Amino acid sequence: MIHAAIAGVAVYKWRGRPEPDRLKADRLNRADGKGTRQMSDGANARSGRERALRPMLPRSRGEAHRASTPLELFFDLCFVVAVAQGGSQLAHALAAGHPGKGIGGYLVVFFAIWWAWMNFTWFASAYDTDDVAYRLATLVQITGALILAAGVPRLFDGQWLVGVLGYLVMRSALVAQWLRAAAGSTGSQRVVALRYARGIAFVQACWVLLLLLPHDLRGSLFPLLVVAELMVPVLAERDDQTTWHAEHIAERYGLFTLIVLGESVSAATVAVQSALDEHEAFGELLPIAAGGLLVCFSAWWIYFARPVHGYLRSNRQAFVWGYGHYLVLASAAAVGAGLEVAVEHAVGQAHISGRASAAVVTVPTAVYLFTVWALHARHSKRGAAQLLLPAASAAVLLCTLAGGSAAVLATGLVCAATVTVGLVLQYTTDLEDVPEPEG
Repeated sequence: MIHAAIAGVAVYKWRGRPEPDRLKADRLNRADGKGTRQMSDGANARSGRERALRPMLPRSRGEAHRASTPLELFFDLCFVVAVAQGGSQLAHALAAGHPGKGIGGYLVVFFAIWWAWMNFTWFASAYDTDDVAYRLATLVQITGALILAAGVPRLFDGQWLVGVLGYLVMRSALVAQWLRAAAGSTGSQRVVALRYARGIAFVQACWVLLLLLPHDLRGSLFPLLVVAELMVPVLAERDDQTTWHAEHIAERYGLFTLIVLGESVSAATVAVQSALDEHEAFGELLPIAAGGLLVCFSAWWIYFARPVHGYLRSNRQAFVWGYGHYLVLASAAAVGAGLEVAVEHAVGQAHISGRASAAVVTVPTAVYLFTVWALHARHSKRGAAQLLLPAASAAVLLCTLAGGSAAVLATGLVCAATVTVGLVLQYTTDLEDVPEPEG
């Protein structure tokens, strides 16, 4: 229900905007010198809209009214299935007293989800043609995400085959998209597209080879392949950058963060409901429910307090901002898993201490607050407001000492207080900036 509501609102928002300009064939367009073609007029944009296959040309970075499409929202919702599987497995491992297995498996699974999602998002921002071929390739990537989701429990147990197979399906479809982009582009944009296709294909071949190696070697080689994946965009765009759209990218990340937070609320709600059905422990669960809601509500408020697309002006900012969202999204999803563990501890089902059950909520919450500050808030804050989120992150960690459900409630109160103080500082600053009337 949460996911359906989010998707409905976003689709309504998208449909309410003017139709975005599409970039069409060479004979209908003019080049800007880098292989990027701009629309010459609105008639050209409409002329190929019904075609099943259009030239995949770079879109304009200055395109107005660029919003997420229903296909992108569907993509996000399907990927959250894998996020939910990862969070569920993390909660089970933590509640059973196996933090090493749980955290290690979660970081591996979330990297695969996040990296495939992120690569699609930036590609779509630069090359979305919304024709039949593009849609089919995107549906193949969604299929890969669902295969990965099915393999998540096995990944936590060290069985990589199904998970890697799903990852390969997602990444192979993206290779095909980049090859198509290269075929439709000229100049430096064609060079960048070919670098992406070759780089992604090479790393996927390395993943296949990794499956053939002994299990003991996989863990040591995994970080090297992660670094290789992260370096593909850096090397591909070292001379020129793709025509990603800053406002579109900011909206895409915001929507995915929104859906992940919704998944955390959903997971915590189901956990509380199950505990009430089985144990009727209302008094023990009320602080967790209240604290968890305050954490999730505050997380939403803090992330969307200020627009960030104006900061994304070049690849230098974009790479740090985009890569840094691994911690934002992973911690947001981990909050839901932590709340599940806190519920199990409150009803005596978790085999961990009170402080450990508190830490599984406070640590991801603190990571979320600090990384949102590092990526978002610090660019629009000044004075005392700059210290607010780092201080809140430290205060949340101190809540761990309370242990159990009291720590969850304290964490929620700290987060709510952070939002309140932030609003006071914001409005105080806004009032100071208002010029005094003349005369």
